[in-house]
Amino acid sequence: MTGREDRTDGRPEEAPAEEDPRTPWAEELLDQLRPGGRDAHKVVAWLAASVHGTACLLDGTGTLLAGQPPSPAEGLDENLVADVVTGRLAAAALQDRGRHIRLVRVGGPPASPAGVLAVLRAEPFDRRSADMVTRTAAVLDLLLRARGTDETGRRLEQATSALRLAVLQLLMVEDTVSARRVAAGLWPGLLDTDTACVYVLEARRGTRDRLAAECLEATGGGALVVRCPAVDEHVIVLAPAESTGETLRSLVDGRPHTFLGGSTRHGLARTATAYGQAVSALAVARFRPDRTAVYAERTRPERLMDPEALHAWSARLLRPLDTLPHHVYAELLATTRLGLEFTAVSTAKILGVSRNTVRARMERVEGLLGTDFSRLTVRAAVHLALNTQAGLGHRTAPGTTAGPGAVRLGDLLAGPALRGWAHELLGRLTVGTRDLRGTLRAWIAAGGNAERAARLLGIHAQTVREHIRGAEPVLQRRLLDGGRDLYEVVLAHLAVGDLEPPALEGG
Repeated sequence: MTGREDRTDGRPEEAPAEEDPRTPWAEELLDQLRPGGRDAHKVVAWLAASVHGTACLLDGTGTLLAGQPPSPAEGLDENLVADVVTGRLAAAALQDRGRHIRLVRVGGPPASPAGVLAVLRAEPFDRRSADMVTRTAAVLDLLLRARGTDETGRRLEQATSALRLAVLQLLMVEDTVSARRVAAGLWPGLLDTDTACVYVLEARRGTRDRLAAECLEATGGGALVVRCPAVDEHVIVLAPAESTGETLRSLVDGRPHTFLGGSTRHGLARTATAYGQAVSALAVARFRPDRTAVYAERTRPERLMDPEALHAWSARLLRPLDTLPHHVYAELLATTRLGLEFTAVSTAKILGVSRNTVRARMERVEGLLGTDFSRLTVRAAVHLALNTQAGLGHRTAPGTTAGPGAVRLGDLLAGPALRGWAHELLGRLTVGTRDLRGTLRAWIAAGGNAERAARLLGIHAQTVREHIRGAEPVLQRRLLDGGRDLYEVVLAHLAVGDLEPPALEGG
């Protein structure tokens, strides 16, 4: 055994002649560094075939990284391998039981930990084969360094992506102070704003990551770009700048199967509301020729109610929550707002908590308000109160009591403007031969359960679903997905008397 010599006959080895860089084997080795190659397994396999032997790449612990491991009969000397790994020997060559072996150190700081390239063959190593081993070790060193750099880059991107999601989740629960604090380190000035729009882009699942990267590049760090944790096809963009919407539209233009929905401007504390608007607009964008849509400020039922009466009713309904500490209050309300818009699973992913946590928080709100969220009329009423309170931007002063003439939900729904709106909206369902209105009323009364509604109507559950889907384009609202659109239709049914207002302890 020798540290840096190959000869076993006692004569010094001659200095190898300079290898012509155009030698075919050198060109083949360089090909391994092209973008299509760069695979340690292929490099080791190429070396073994080129020297007519076997080769393997081991890490510092002797674990096989690539190549064909030595058989038990061909076991390598562990002490010799350790000497090469630790740097006591840069390379070693020996002849043992008719085998000729070369060991060359690969890597080391900063490409730590070091490894060993071991090559075995029946014939002695001549200058050509010895040079191939040495140069292959250098190529493997480059590949390991590149792999380490790529892995570090991936981990950094994952950490940055997780921080973006954390900032969004903090905004979703109205913790703007913490959101700004987290964002300030990586994206200075990003949240130095009072208002922003939220956009949701939809692409095919396999192209979502590329779309997110293009959003980051196009916005130049001027927007918070997050891969939606709830929907694999969605990218969420929180954009303080007015120009971001046009930038995102340019990404959608010319890209089939890609859609964009945007919200109106909201305060950062109302990011959850803006997100719901963007998702609603996205549903409309799927039917638009340019595949984009911004949330339309169409006539909302709450805008047809007396503002003072609506605020007083909302404050009284939500008063049981006013005794909670601020952080608990904000957490429960943000979770409930999202939970009334989306499923528990989606809400959990958006907020970064478990679905059991979402259900527990909503059950706590149910208990405090004395309500039952399984009833769509209750959900619509609480949703109205929560959004009214969010629009005020403050909590009700604790201790405020309701007078003997306190407004009830039925009073809010009895105004002529609201009743006229409701009759016009539901009147659209009377066109055609199908009783869409009757089916929709029964479906709402059944809590949005098609099977229960079918039993009430004496028809098949699939027919109920088809009628509800048929009502969506007529009303221009999403119904099966739940959320704000459905609750508006529920309020319309309450206003015209097709359904009874729910009994609520506070209103």
